[in-house]
Amino acid sequence: MGQVNASSSIVVPADPQRTLEAIADYETVRPRILVENYRDYKVIEGGKGAGTVVDWTLQATQKRSRNVHATISVSDSMVTERDSNSTMVTTWTVTPSGTGSLVTVRTSWKGAGGVPGFFEGIFAPLGLKKIQAQVLENLKGQL
Repeated sequence: MGQVNASSSIVVPADPQRTLEAIADYETVRPRILVENYRDYKVIEGGKGAGTVVDWTLQATQKRSRNVHATISVSDSMVTERDSNSTMVTTWTVTPSGTGSLVTVRTSWKGAGGVPGFFEGIFAPLGLKKIQAQVLENLKGQL
C-alpha cells in the first residue's frame, strides 16, 4: 500500500486572508465552486471554519466513487479536510503571491496494494488533478 498524492495550484486575485476565509466557507462558497464530480454535498455541522463537518460523494470516474465525511480544521494559512471514512486528507494552502494568493490543494491517501495499487498510483492522481484544477478555477472566479 503506497501513498497516493494529487496536487494542483492557482494564483487568485485576492489577499491570503480573504482567500482562506472563502476556502473555509463550506456553507456559501464551497457549493458554488464544486464541479459535477461532487454529488450529494451537505453541511452536517457548522458551515464556516474549524469544526465544520461536511458530507459528499466524490465521483472520480464512472465506476469509482467515494463517500466522504470530512471534518475541517483551519490554521493561519491552511484548511484541512480529514475524511473519517478513509485515509484521505485534503489540504488547501494559501500563501501570498504578488497582489493575490497562491492556492495549492493537495489530496493524499493510502492506496491499494499489488497491481491495483500500481494502477491507482498512476491514474487516480491524473483524474483528481483535473477535478482539482476545475474547482480552483471556480474559486478564482468567486474571488
